[in-house]
Amino acid sequence: MISLNHALDIPLYRQLSTQIMESVVRGELLAGDTLPSVRALAGDLGVNMHTVNKSYHELEAKGIIEIVPKKGAVIKAKEQKISTKRLEGLSDEFRPIVVEALINGMNQEEIYMLITNIISKVRED
Repeated sequence: MISLNHALDIPLYRQLSTQIMESVVRGELLAGDTLPSVRALAGDLGVNMHTVNKSYHELEAKGIIEIVPKKGAVIKAKEQKISTKRLEGLSDEFRPIVVEALINGMNQEEIYMLITNIISKVRED
């Protein structure tokens, strides 16, 4: 289910977080599902436990999972209303990417198409 690419410029913990979130979007992980322990997932992926721990804490900060003592990392409900604060955070994260696309000659329609294609791929993978 999860495959990390060491050759990418994207940090491994971020790749892991993204793939877990994609699994939630596709319905492969549902509210109440428990993720593997940090130690178990790190062993399965061949990465340091700190990598998995950092990913889990990032997902918790984003409201995707809840870390429950003695139970582990649990997927929270998928249908959540995004908070104003998180929406502002996403805007701040998207801004440099949109600016880079614009400076590299993409127009608004091409950016929309790129985002639409990404959404389609995430939902069908």
